[in-house]
Amino acid sequence: PLFGKTVVVTGTLERFTRDQIKNALRAVGAIVTDSVSKKTNYLIAGEAAGSKLEKARKAGVTILSELEAINLLKSP
Repeated sequence: PLFGKTVVVTGTLERFTRDQIKNALRAVGAIVTDSVSKKTNYLIAGEAAGSKLEKARKAGVTILSELEAINLLKSP
């Protein structure tokens, strides 16, 4: 479900470092970027997500919790 999708990670995650989740996303074919744009499909938001979260909301980007992102990573 993440193949070819553009994903941004922000905030502090509980289960992964940011690098670990970015590597896991890339391994399933996601495009990981550092800034939210109109092309962003998902924002994975941890604690203290800040301005990227607000920008994603304004742009209508789907916002995922860390747990939701993990579940997507496990999906066939």
